[in-house]
Amino acid sequence: MTPRIAFFNNKGGVGKTSLVYHCAFMFAEQGQRVLAVDLDPQSNLSIMALDESRLEALWPDNDHPLTINGALAPLFEGTGDVRAAHIEPLSSRLGLLVGDLALSRIEDDLSIQWPRCLEGDTRAFRVTTAFWRIIEEAARRHQAGLVLVDVGPNLGAINRSALVASSHVVMPVAPDLFSLQGLKNLGPTLRKWRGTWASALPQAPNALGAMPQGEMSPVGYVLMQHAERLGRPTKAYAKWQKRLPITYRESVLDVDSGDLTGADDNQIQRIKHYRSLMPMAMEARKPMFSLRSADGAIGAHQANVQQCYDDFSALVTAIANRTGIKEVA
Repeated sequence: MTPRIAFFNNKGGVGKTSLVYHCAFMFAEQGQRVLAVDLDPQSNLSIMALDESRLEALWPDNDHPLTINGALAPLFEGTGDVRAAHIEPLSSRLGLLVGDLALSRIEDDLSIQWPRCLEGDTRAFRVTTAFWRIIEEAARRHQAGLVLVDVGPNLGAINRSALVASSHVVMPVAPDLFSLQGLKNLGPTLRKWRGTWASALPQAPNALGAMPQGEMSPVGYVLMQHAERLGRPTKAYAKWQKRLPITYRESVLDVDSGDLTGADDNQIQRIKHYRSLMPMAMEARKPMFSLRSADGAIGAHQANVQQCYDDFSALVTAIANRTGIKEVA
């Protein structure tokens, strides 16, 4: 089954959407066929990837937007089931299921239907697995080797259904108190969701066919926006960075922190902020590591572009190794 990797932390502002965007393009750069899915009602991934004129065309003032919400509409309006989602091409190998601000409207229905899955209610299972069914169909159509899912920074019903649809979870974190608190909330919540879904699955009506397994397997964390001076984290950030391995093991993996004097195997990669490159990337509508002199990346910027490329190349290779993504022949 195609790996479906959600990037999730209930603490916002850690660069999660930028991480999904750049990983999607880097996986495609390395030859993978990638489906990116924007399940954040704020639609920041779609806003980052597409210009305003294209978004206006995809979000028309009618009942048929070419977005994830448009694919969900028949089910949540009571007129049918989910329909095939539009796949917006971002490159020859990368497609996007476009986000929608109207996605927030389904939060209440998702919340109501969740406990009804434990009772074997047919509609409850249709609603709870709606994201998964849309993603699976789109991934087959796109012939995707992997799916990357962007979600909002909260523990609400939309994210719960998005995580049920996910096989793996990557957690972007910053070296600060708030990210640590986010991990402390996130770990127990994932275990609760995973356990509830495992209890519900035996109640699923056979007529509905295949169901997501809701593995939500933690892949590790990506340390974002670490401040450095002379190649070392500043003192303020070093304090929180030192606590991250312990918090991740205890809160997310639910294991004893043990001896952490060596390298932390749960840290997938560290990614710099690259503040000077992001404005140029947003203007050019391309990843930071793809910037060229024509985009304004001249002089010292070119060294940063190469470092950014190397960082994301190493990151996606590590994610592929940890999630079983097949190498491109």
